[in-house]
Amino acid sequence: MRVFDTIGYLFILMKALSEAWLDVVKRSVTGNIDPQIVEIETEINNLIGQVLLACSITLTPGTLTIGLNPEKRILKVATIAPIKKEDIIPFEPYIKKIFDGNR
Repeated sequence: MRVFDTIGYLFILMKALSEAWLDVVKRSVTGNIDPQIVEIETEINNLIGQVLLACSITLTPGTLTIGLNPEKRILKVATIAPIKKEDIIPFEPYIKKIFDGNR
């Protein structure tokens, strides 16, 4: 059900926000910052879902979505440190279930 997927998304988003906030504070104090721009291919087909993912990334401290190509399903993301796709968008599966269904 999409209600449970939405609740799961909100829970994972809050968890990601908390973890990212702590990481940014730690990096700000230690000066361990290595900014990069990475391209991430998303599995979300729905434009609204892609925009929600982009906004969720921007909302998370230490990351900023600077571009979205909906046809190619690619997000361009600025990060303060090199990180894996899974760490940038842990909430992608929930957004995919909400907007793309079981496709």
